[in-house]
Amino acid sequence: MILFVALSAILAPFIFLVLLRMPAKKGMLYSALIVIGLAYFVWGVGERVIAASILEGAHKTLTILFILFGAIVLLNTLRNTGAVDRINQGFRSISKDMRVQIVIVAFLFGALIEGAAGFGTPAAVTGPLMVALGFSPLAAAAIALIADSSAVSYGAVGTPIQVGLSNIPGADLSYYKEIGVQVAFFDLFAGSFIPLILVVILTVFFGKKRNLRDIKQMIPWTLLIGFAYTLSAYLYASLFGHEFVAILASLTGLLVATLTAKKGFLLPDDPWQEALQEEKGADEPVSMSLWAAWAPYVIIVLLLLVTRIVPSVKSFALTWVDLSWADILGVEGITSSWQVLYSPGSVLVFAAITAVVVQRKSFDRFTKAAKESVLSMKDAALALVATLALVQVFTNSGMNAQDLVSMPQYIAQTLAAGFGSMWVMVAPFLGQLGAFITGSATVSTLTFSPVQYSIAQETALAKDTVLSLQVLGSSAGNMICVHNVVAAGAVVGLAGKEGDIIRKTIGPALLYGLLVGTAALVYLFFT
Repeated sequence: MILFVALSAILAPFIFLVLLRMPAKKGMLYSALIVIGLAYFVWGVGERVIAASILEGAHKTLTILFILFGAIVLLNTLRNTGAVDRINQGFRSISKDMRVQIVIVAFLFGALIEGAAGFGTPAAVTGPLMVALGFSPLAAAAIALIADSSAVSYGAVGTPIQVGLSNIPGADLSYYKEIGVQVAFFDLFAGSFIPLILVVILTVFFGKKRNLRDIKQMIPWTLLIGFAYTLSAYLYASLFGHEFVAILASLTGLLVATLTAKKGFLLPDDPWQEALQEEKGADEPVSMSLWAAWAPYVIIVLLLLVTRIVPSVKSFALTWVDLSWADILGVEGITSSWQVLYSPGSVLVFAAITAVVVQRKSFDRFTKAAKESVLSMKDAALALVATLALVQVFTNSGMNAQDLVSMPQYIAQTLAAGFGSMWVMVAPFLGQLGAFITGSATVSTLTFSPVQYSIAQETALAKDTVLSLQVLGSSAGNMICVHNVVAAGAVVGLAGKEGDIIRKTIGPALLYGLLVGTAALVYLFFT
């Protein structure tokens, strides 16, 4: 009974969103009501803790909506200025093959944004770009989420490792580097195949002919790009540590992908466009330089890096406009942070404003985009409020009158008791579970890394290996976590279709966990 209650936070969203195909604003509301009710009546969580958790979720919703608004307003502004058309002309000049475009846009450019920002920003940025390239909204959202996985281990300048593992005994910079290297090593056996997986998803689910040949002919090039990313990630992790791996590896991958795609190296002669939503004629010239069109994205990457690397700028961004809410309703430990200037949302809005200046357009283009963006976020806001209320009650359920551990810890302990020394095959999926519920790879690792550490001790497994699998699993969980799915769907106009998106992303997420778990099992067998 207790295990069923703990699992309700997973089972309810799966039933309502995936099986019953409800829109998230309805399915997550029902899920939240069920979990909150069970937390109160069965788990013994008090009224004040539940109320504080709901308010914490509402506050966190504002922080996510701010990022989502920034992503949408940037896209709408660039559409209004004509920059999106110019950017897409640039992508098509590299390759008109849609299979190549998803690797460059979703996987590599998305990894660059992930390395600088994190917080689900990449899917919100790359999804709309793919829609503008002619992909269907569902294809764009699903592919953007699947692509934003491998880089998440090092996202936001190393935050998932450095913050996620900060509560492990003896954790310091040298330990983070050690974990970062092991994460990169195991990711050679999973992340390397993400470009190929993206091609499979695109051709099988969204291609008109679904020809196996369309996949086979892309295997050499996708593996080249996949290993260019993961091998360089392993090198950078070994040389420099965990902070800049995603940024440097994505730049390396972009260089290799662009050069090989332009020359047609390992690529078929005929460009594949079987998933094109509507026939595109010849591109009409846009009176804007490619540099001016890309300038807002360059500004985004530079600002994100500066605000996270330069100590004085970081301190200013963290303290100048701080809307954090500590100890909500007087409950110690229930806190929601929101440093507004440090948020990727501020950077995205600033980039949108800068766009009209750099591209010499009227400021009306931005104000029009802002109005459109606010109106488009209504359904996403309703879904996120319910989702984050569920998440925070689930996470804070350790504060109860029954002396029970929190629901996440109870699930982990029950699983550990059942799997013993085979835990390495399960460890990545616990990380995925954490990301699915909390919506954050960092929070998943912060929550479950002490549990993973204890399990490794009890089962005599290598602690570093188990913790690396936690990090990798939580990164893969990024593909299916509800609030990322809500955000990715909202920016491409698919609010209410979250279940359809998850049905496309759950398979790759599970495969990722299986690959890294198997790699770890083999590694431990031979060491």
